[in-house]
Amino acid sequence: MITDHFLKEEDAVSPVIGVILMVAITVILAAVIGAFVFGMGANVERQYTVSATANQVSNTIRVVYNGGGPDADKVTGLIAYMNGTLCTNYGTGFEAGTVGAEAEFVGTAGRHNHIVVTAEFIDGSDQVILDTYV
Repeated sequence: MITDHFLKEEDAVSPVIGVILMVAITVILAAVIGAFVFGMGANVERQYTVSATANQVSNTIRVVYNGGGPDADKVTGLIAYMNGTLCTNYGTGFEAGTVGAEAEFVGTAGRHNHIVVTAEFIDGSDQVILDTYV
């Protein structure tokens, strides 16, 4: 008789778990649909793919805009920083983002100079394309 009593009480476990799972699925679906409706995923910025390189010979640091990558034709200008300071002593080709443009800066020989090159694009955005030490 005790065994029959336990079997009758266990019948309610499956419906309760089923209801909990259905409520959980409904809440998750509502959250996903709400994200699409309210555009929570629409604020992703476009990432461009272009390249530049930097090397150091003695105390001269040379940065070359290679123009490689599928978005090279969308570059309108380049800005270079060395050790956190804006570099202004480069030619007009570098400023216009011309493929093969070079910029030379005077750095400290034997010291790791931090070079950062930011590209400006046709849509008005900018993006770091080189962040290295030479």
